[in-house]
Amino acid sequence: MISVGLDVGGTKVLGVAVDERGTVLAEERRATVDSGPALLDDLAELYTTLAGQAAPGGSGAPPPLGVGVPGLVDPAGTLVFAPNLPGAGGTDVRSGLASRLSGTRPVIQVDNDATCAAAGESAFGAGAGRSDVLFVTVGTGIGGGIVAGGRLVRGSSNFAGEIGHIVVDAHGPPCGCGRRGCWERYASGSGLGRIARDAALAGKASRVVALAGGDADSVRGEHVMRAAEEGDEEAAVIVEEFAWWLALGLANLANVLDPRVVVIGGGLVRAGEVLLGPVRRSFFSQVEGASVRPLIEILPAALGDRGGAVGAAVIGFDAFGITVLGRTAIR
Repeated sequence: MISVGLDVGGTKVLGVAVDERGTVLAEERRATVDSGPALLDDLAELYTTLAGQAAPGGSGAPPPLGVGVPGLVDPAGTLVFAPNLPGAGGTDVRSGLASRLSGTRPVIQVDNDATCAAAGESAFGAGAGRSDVLFVTVGTGIGGGIVAGGRLVRGSSNFAGEIGHIVVDAHGPPCGCGRRGCWERYASGSGLGRIARDAALAGKASRVVALAGGDADSVRGEHVMRAAEEGDEEAAVIVEEFAWWLALGLANLANVLDPRVVVIGGGLVRAGEVLLGPVRRSFFSQVEGASVRPLIEILPAALGDRGGAVGAAVIGFDAFGITVLGRTAIR
């Protein structure tokens, strides 16, 4: 059996067809169209293409379809809030795709993109074999997904996992959600850039500024990580501060969820131990009972930019009645 997974991002859509072992049998990418009807047209066409590539001849039941979209998705499969895809907000993704695929009538499941990535990493990635996984994606903002007891935690409205908007400083900088001091204002890629620009304006990040073309206002998170990878001491200090903020949120979540493993995805993780080493140290200094509780591993995501699409295929399997997530989970 195969499943098709589509991961809709702000700029691109990645689609894969995978089997029950997580093997990618077909893969397609295309630009994202920020319009509900046009986006649905593209997604339906992409499903048909991938299903045909992975199962030539089309014998048997049509492959299930899982779709991950950026924003809040209700239980009916409607993208009710989509700050990164404003033209698609309010789109009934599940029904719209069902009408466009009425000739094949696949089972369709729609979820938040980070929830899908959590499913992918838990089934076939860094969290495989574990029943309790916290997935955190660190990009421009912070997203997340939760697996508990081998099952995705979706919440009463299907909105669980919006971890970037836990408040860590009630008097902190304004957030796009309308509140102040949200975790992602400190611990995302944009948060790292803000910390670095403050250091640069204080004259404490000369190499970072040089990598940004000599302009302190142009400093971004990637400049910090590049300088830190080169061994620059000022950049390392900035990373330590950033890691403390990232670990603060992780420790708060671990105290509530008690995961066996925390999987961190997103572009910043490419820095490897330059980032993860300081995060682990700060995490174990902040989580409750660190010296007596079982080790909570903090690992980089293993599936790369395929994680969301593979995870969308996983939720497609689940909607079809095939258990992939948690099949081999151990505590």
